[in-house]
Amino acid sequence: MKMNPKLFFLMLIVAFAYHQTHAQKVGLVNKEWIDAMSQNASDTTYIINFWATWCKPCVEELPAFETIQKKYKDEKVKVVLVSCDFKKQLDSRVVPFIKTNGLKSEVVLMNETDPNSWIDRVDSRFSGAIPATLIVNGSKQFRFFKEGELTLTELDTIVSPLTK
Repeated sequence: MKMNPKLFFLMLIVAFAYHQTHAQKVGLVNKEWIDAMSQNASDTTYIINFWATWCKPCVEELPAFETIQKKYKDEKVKVVLVSCDFKKQLDSRVVPFIKTNGLKSEVVLMNETDPNSWIDRVDSRFSGAIPATLIVNGSKQFRFFKEGELTLTELDTIVSPLTK
């Protein structure tokens, strides 16, 4: 069966448009964003994980963050995955990684060329090693920071009381 070239072209455009509207957009953030996130007075619990596509421990713990996002989707809990990949790798590496791994949490990319300009803003104990996680809830005056991997059990133990 031969397909009409016009119909084929139309289907291709529709498929491309669907992909573009349903593909997750990755925002660029900077050190001021970190200040705003870590010092907010909101009653939302923000789980901010610093990771990279090339970091094996980072990639291994991502399912735990995805599970937490899904579990608390009806609560004031927001997972933000901050990619520390290079900006030039956004389209070639980060976006395909998000799609391949089906990430549903918000993903942003750190758009600062000098890590020393933002690392201390996350936490004074942050050496810059990833993975690292900052959890904040301004209205409850809660702040947690850990450099290194977090398990699903650890995350849930921290987040659960903040939803009550």
